[in-house]
Amino acid sequence: MRYDLTVPFARYCAQNRVEKIKRFHIGKVYRRDNPQMNKGRFREFYQCDFDVAGKNYGKMIPDAELLGVIADILKSLDIGAFEIKLNHRKFLDAMITISGCEKRKFKAICSSIDKLDKEDWSKVRKELKDQKGLTDAMCDKLGEFVKYKGKPWEMLKRLEDEKVFADSPEGLECIEEMKLLFTYLESMQVLDCINFDFSLARGLDYYTGVIYESVLTSQSGDI
Repeated sequence: MRYDLTVPFARYCAQNRVEKIKRFHIGKVYRRDNPQMNKGRFREFYQCDFDVAGKNYGKMIPDAELLGVIADILKSLDIGAFEIKLNHRKFLDAMITISGCEKRKFKAICSSIDKLDKEDWSKVRKELKDQKGLTDAMCDKLGEFVKYKGKPWEMLKRLEDEKVFADSPEGLECIEEMKLLFTYLESMQVLDCINFDFSLARGLDYYTGVIYESVLTSQSGDI
């Protein structure tokens, strides 16, 4: 039984040598998790998926389209105020390198940082030091990075003014990519939904570019 809609779609594209496709899909998927029904988690549930696959797209255009779709869907649902937290894999790679951490610990470090939406920095820092083997200096540097969050253009200006990635070609390249992305999102009138957040981290290898996550900041009275 399929556990998500992405893997079967990726397999289909690979087996049929699909070079360019956009599609959406709604269907049942199954997880082996222990059900937490009081939190709305079940082994069987519906997943809604939309994908842009292939090559020969303009840089950052598919990312802008996907973020635009997310914003349009959430606005149409009337579920209350929301924001789309945004980060980039290249920023994560750069900040881990600048902090002096070993690249082989990328997944382990990101799995800890990603808990910052539920736990405060002191607990995450303790986990990084005691369980992941980071030094005090590494933790302190990472602690400076994860504080960067805010409105997109303001955050990019701050990164440039403070020369945060001055010695990181990867970080500088990513800043230029994000400028392009934000320009597209601004023209689509969805940039106001975006919140730039360095504490949004995913340690999975298939994240190679933009990382995003939608969260409710308030709920409609109907919910």
